[in-house]
Amino acid sequence: MPYVHAKKQGHHSIVAVLIFLTGFYGSTFAVADFDKDFLTARESSASRDIKRFEQAAGKIPADSVLYPYVAYWRAARNLDDDAAIADFLVNYPDSWLAERLRSDWLKDLGRRELWPAYLSEFPKLIKPEATHLCLARRAEVAMGDQRKLKEAIAMWFTGKDMPSACMPLFSWLIVQGYLTEEDAWKRLRLAFDAGNPGVAKSVSSAIHQDRRPQSSWIDRAYRDPAAWLSSEHMNWGLRPHRELGFFALSRLAKTDSVNAARLLQPVLPSLGMPDQKYVWGLLGFEAARNHEPQAVPWFELNGGEGLSDAQREWWTRAALRAGNWQSVQRAIQGMSEEARSEPTWRYWLGRALKANGQTMAANQILAPLSREHHYYGQLAEEELGTVIGTQTINFKVSGDEVDAISRDPGIARALALKVMELRTDANNEWNWAIRNMSDRQLLAAAELARRNDWYDRAINTAEKTRDLHDFDLRFISPYRELASKEARENGLDEAWVFGLIRQESRFINAARSNVGASGLMQIMPATGRWIANRLGIGGFKTSSLSEPETNIKFGSYYLRHVQDSLDGHPVLATAAYNAGPRRAQRWRDSKPMEGAIYVESIPFTETRLYVKKVMSNAMYYARRFGQPSVLLRDRLGTIPGRAEPPPPKDEGDKQPTLESEEGGS
Repeated sequence: MPYVHAKKQGHHSIVAVLIFLTGFYGSTFAVADFDKDFLTARESSASRDIKRFEQAAGKIPADSVLYPYVAYWRAARNLDDDAAIADFLVNYPDSWLAERLRSDWLKDLGRRELWPAYLSEFPKLIKPEATHLCLARRAEVAMGDQRKLKEAIAMWFTGKDMPSACMPLFSWLIVQGYLTEEDAWKRLRLAFDAGNPGVAKSVSSAIHQDRRPQSSWIDRAYRDPAAWLSSEHMNWGLRPHRELGFFALSRLAKTDSVNAARLLQPVLPSLGMPDQKYVWGLLGFEAARNHEPQAVPWFELNGGEGLSDAQREWWTRAALRAGNWQSVQRAIQGMSEEARSEPTWRYWLGRALKANGQTMAANQILAPLSREHHYYGQLAEEELGTVIGTQTINFKVSGDEVDAISRDPGIARALALKVMELRTDANNEWNWAIRNMSDRQLLAAAELARRNDWYDRAINTAEKTRDLHDFDLRFISPYRELASKEARENGLDEAWVFGLIRQESRFINAARSNVGASGLMQIMPATGRWIANRLGIGGFKTSSLSEPETNIKFGSYYLRHVQDSLDGHPVLATAAYNAGPRRAQRWRDSKPMEGAIYVESIPFTETRLYVKKVMSNAMYYARRFGQPSVLLRDRLGTIPGRAEPPPPKDEGDKQPTLESEEGGS
């Protein structure tokens, strides 16, 4: 998440001050003496003003905690200076900057087709991108090594756009006969399924020109699917037309699945059984994401053949809303092993097995899940009837362990960068430094972050532990006096408010989303003005939303408002806070629904995850705050049936903090 500059606190923790005064290898100097020079060097490096860069860089001590950045900027200036880059990698091994430079250098080695050097350096890259992988396969082929042909071929089968570095690899595979025209048709279908017409047009070039779909046809099917399906060009007997027809039906079903099914019916007899099942899977997928009752019957017509995990996930959600537990079980059991192992589908498979009378098999799934610390672990624990409310054991590290972590070079750089408000660089350094830490080291790092008021790193780091846990760090509660006051005044559950703030901003009051929401509770400017008007606050400025007192006051008021407008239900209010009240209303059904099923079937991926985390967070905060024990399933409750037809799409939502969406709802 991008950040805006916060108002300076006026003080720093003891650890931060020590980092100000202590260099990378222990020499004493004040970072404040050269922070301006560091920022100038950074800016001039980006603008490639070498003279200005060297003037600023020359004032930065070589033993300072941030000097590796000066060396990095010099090395990255000329990626074809292989000796200089190799020197940097030797001098600063296992650092975030080394990984970053090695990544760029490998791409340049690939550009220059220096394959022996590429293959020598590639294994040292910790997190390769698709570009690196394609270059590695190209390098191996160029050097006569074809042992990883299967991996190279597998990269072809995606509906996503692939980097340009992959194109020579794919071309070679096609020329050599490892990829056939039939493989091109398969990828074309994947591109259509992913809704990527640009990829489809590119892939179609691998099909003979007499048999491939024309680019103009792909554009028409994408932009106006109903018109394409009714046009004189449409001939279901020809393969390119047929594939475009399936694509158009899928596109049309996003907004009108009934019409799509009506247009499909006359041509069904001309389709082979595999194609019939395929198209029912497409329509079922779109109907499920729009909460339409025909989704489950259409998936059943598919019979579970050739469905992707994403399609099976939405089959499951549609079956949950329909109360069809046998269909839920079939949908999940057909998923890939990787998908079935996710907590989401382990939980719902356990529920389905239990509902279908297979209690022993259900408990074998739910028991290990109940020992995991997340939303589904809490639900599984309750499903098994485990006693809730036992005191969480918090493992505490020593002060010596915290001091030891503060001397880690990557951690020191991260904290110094944070002080300069270079949060992206600071986060990258921090995340890289903790990636291989033990549980004790992670907790020490989390405590160090907390002492430096770096709340998001404290939370995220504490969450990474495997066996030793400190839930006081995972669920920290800064600004409690402000939040408790506003929760009381608005009649809100304090634990719920904290659960929401934790998810919205991780308690970073300078947080700003990519749609403009700001502050601890991520208030949109328009929403802020609306709230100020409702509260009778004159002279309101949206800049004040970055102030904790104003932000929590406004956010709590708005949360109360959406809760009141949605039958007083916290789940609906949580969904509305993220995606807007009308969407939260539209996702209801005409009949009452289990809260967990409502949450699971939210069409927007971000909002679905958001509501789960907020409600789970509230459970942990309630325990921390000593509130009476309440089950998560009781917090989720039952979503009342909607008395009126669903509101029109995308109208009247006042707090749209949504950053990604899935489906047509």
